[in-house]
Amino acid sequence: MEKVGRYRVEQRIGAGSFATVWLGHDDELDVPVAIKVLADNWSGNTDVRNRFLAEARIMRRIRDPRLVQVYDIGTLDENDGAGGRPYFVMDYVAGGSLNDLRKAGLEPARALRLCAGACRALEVLHQHDIIHRDVTPGNLLLSVDDNGAERVLVADLGVAKSLIDAVGATMTAGTPSYMAPEQAAGVVQLDRRADVYSLTAVTYAMLTGLPPFVVGSISDILTRDPGLTPRPISATVGGPPSLDAVMLSGLAYDRERRPPTAELLADGLETIADQLDPGSASRTSWPVDPPASSWSHRTKPPESVLATGVTPQTSPARAPQATMAPASTFPSTMPTAALVAEPSTLPTAARRSARTGYAVLTLAAIVLFALSMVVTVMLLR
Repeated sequence: MEKVGRYRVEQRIGAGSFATVWLGHDDELDVPVAIKVLADNWSGNTDVRNRFLAEARIMRRIRDPRLVQVYDIGTLDENDGAGGRPYFVMDYVAGGSLNDLRKAGLEPARALRLCAGACRALEVLHQHDIIHRDVTPGNLLLSVDDNGAERVLVADLGVAKSLIDAVGATMTAGTPSYMAPEQAAGVVQLDRRADVYSLTAVTYAMLTGLPPFVVGSISDILTRDPGLTPRPISATVGGPPSLDAVMLSGLAYDRERRPPTAELLADGLETIADQLDPGSASRTSWPVDPPASSWSHRTKPPESVLATGVTPQTSPARAPQATMAPASTFPSTMPTAALVAEPSTLPTAARRSARTGYAVLTLAAIVLFALSMVVTVMLLR
């Protein structure tokens, strides 16, 4: 394949069960692009074709710097031997994926801040009544601007589903190692807490190198003991006890015990990151509306701008996880002030004071939550 529409194809950079992603070049605009083409064997499947086109429409409709943007869509030429297959063209994000960083290893504070950025990116989808349903380190891409500031972008919405249309869902899709139990069970009316579970699993993997549970297939999730909890990691990564409390809550088998929003999870992760490395905040940037020209295009293809339906890989075996007491409900009393962006018009001293106050309140809520867990364990004994 030499050309797709007006785009010159350079190399394949990702492939899955449903589609292939190519690195291309827009000669008219002189920029690299990512081109996603539906697999030939699925071109006649109406459901898959509709999901593929729905992904393009979702990514085109929601204009936000935290989502990979689609700016063209088309159909392959009938004379190329595989005519009729749809494709869409996306911004090429050249910083790689969080999965690249997971394999290489990174310091805990940076991992927490990147995962908090992923949470805020997913919150954008949730605010548009969209759940992703396949949040993995490989579907979270990293953009680095000329000043070295990092931003996490969400990609691969092939199994995303509108909450409004959730009743009509007919396909269980996602990557088992990061999949919420209710999604594996085929619960029709999934909500954003399925993504919150996946985001917490991604955070756990970014901190430890491995997902929280050894999962090779959906059946492993369905047969897992609901009382099994992830191995505590705060001592291993040098974090506060509140880190284990957040992991325990976000990975709760019962979705009612998880953080109700991705934004609240982001606040908790950033608070812990502040304790680990207060100065690291300046190296991560998630502006609300940065100009399009601030997006960077580099030359090294990411390991994964993956297509829908990527074959899940079995996690390496590791030591059995410790079993802890059942997770308590994530604090519903998290200070609402901590969710509000700082007004840029405040004096510097006032902004610093406000940040400190928000952090203290958030930390207090997390500590109270951890204490409640200790009390629960004592009562169970």
